[in-house]
Amino acid sequence: MQQDETVVGILDEDVRFSLEELCRSCFLPAEQLLEMVDEGIIEPIDYQQTTTSWQFAGNSVVRVRTVIRLQRDLGVNLAGAALAVDLLDEIKVLRNHPPRG
Repeated sequence: MQQDETVVGILDEDVRFSLEELCRSCFLPAEQLLEMVDEGIIEPIDYQQTTTSWQFAGNSVVRVRTVIRLQRDLGVNLAGAALAVDLLDEIKVLRNHPPRG
């Protein structure tokens, strides 16, 4: 897979990652990703499954990497990073759907 295809795949909501794959993609231990689940930064597709069976949408990689940068570059705590990624997502939605008037 070429780099461009990889980026498109990560942004595609239909792409699924297991917890282990997400750990490898983001270079984080499972414990840190589970903390991000607890903060609502990322959500498994089916909470009913055991954590080892969880699947995450492709955009989870982007959200986790954004949180990592916020924490590293700005010293933002996990709760603040959760708020920031939610606001960034909201901005994207608003830009893609301008108000009618």
